[in-house]
Amino acid sequence: MLRVNDLKESIDFYQKFFGMKVLRQKDYPEGMFSLAFIGYGDEMSDTVIELTYNWNTSKYDHGGAFGHIAIEVKDVHKTCEEIKKKGGNVVREAGPMMGSKLLLAFIEDPNGYKIELIQKGTF
Repeated sequence: MLRVNDLKESIDFYQKFFGMKVLRQKDYPEGMFSLAFIGYGDEMSDTVIELTYNWNTSKYDHGGAFGHIAIEVKDVHKTCEEIKKKGGNVVREAGPMMGSKLLLAFIEDPNGYKIELIQKGTF
């Protein structure tokens, strides 16, 4: 689960850059929050990300325990180029991980969360 500052902006980000879909979304007026579950397919067979928007909170401290989300892609270099063309923020260009043949890159979502892109077949 990721706490987000703007639910629509975050949903748009994951749809635009990763082709994810909103699987379900609901407002909880009594609790003053909204939830959206996004991913590539059915929650019973695929991994999803829960986005939580608390109506009275505009900024979060990410803390020291959370690292990043990781998504495997076919071509990390091509994916980074496509993300940049669409206006995305690549914070670590595609390349090998230190001491490894693993190819990866990092981008940042609108809330400052890092997303690691891992080249398929190099892990």
